[in-house]
Amino acid sequence: MAAKADYIAVIDSGVGGISVLRELVRLMPNERFLYYGDSANAPYGKRTSEEVKKLTLSAVEKMMTHNLKALVLACNTATSVAVRTLREKYPDLIVIGIEPAVKPAVDQFPGGKIGVMATDVTLGEEKFNTLLQRFAGCADIVKIPAPGLVELVEAGLANSPEMDAFLESLLAPYKGKLDALVLGCTHYPFAAAAIRRVLGDKTALIDGGVGTAQQT
Repeated sequence: MAAKADYIAVIDSGVGGISVLRELVRLMPNERFLYYGDSANAPYGKRTSEEVKKLTLSAVEKMMTHNLKALVLACNTATSVAVRTLREKYPDLIVIGIEPAVKPAVDQFPGGKIGVMATDVTLGEEKFNTLLQRFAGCADIVKIPAPGLVELVEAGLANSPEMDAFLESLLAPYKGKLDALVLGCTHYPFAAAAIRRVLGDKTALIDGGVGTAQQT
């Protein structure tokens, strides 16, 4: 008799995927989870696509030594470069990826102005740009690369004067101009309070963690 698959593995480039893990635990409190945060190699967004794919496959191989029923890639950057390869390599494993929540943002604000804040790798990959093309006629969508934000979260500075200064510089051109800001990296929800201090309450903040948990 085959051994029972016990765990849902959640993988991220660092602590960011905990924002997805908490949604998974909320929706499925009776499941058993394993979390792998590759903080030693964070941020993935500054690496090449091939480096990110190699790191992601290595992390998954470590998790596969446990008895998995599903794998959640709780990292937009890793999903964008590796999810297809992982599904081909492990055809019997449920593999769930995360992507910037452009569809929920467009559904909520049709014809509106929507910013998508993410890493350079995520914004540059074919997967994201295919998603962007699907909704290009439905809203005014602008890419907002945020190099350096992941490092601040990893350093425990998500709600700090340093974060406020960083976001003030990054988001100043968008104050009062966005209906929604898509948080296209799982680290970014940890900086939501700081983002709101800069953009104000009129800009909705939307992340893909809830949808990924629901899909899982």
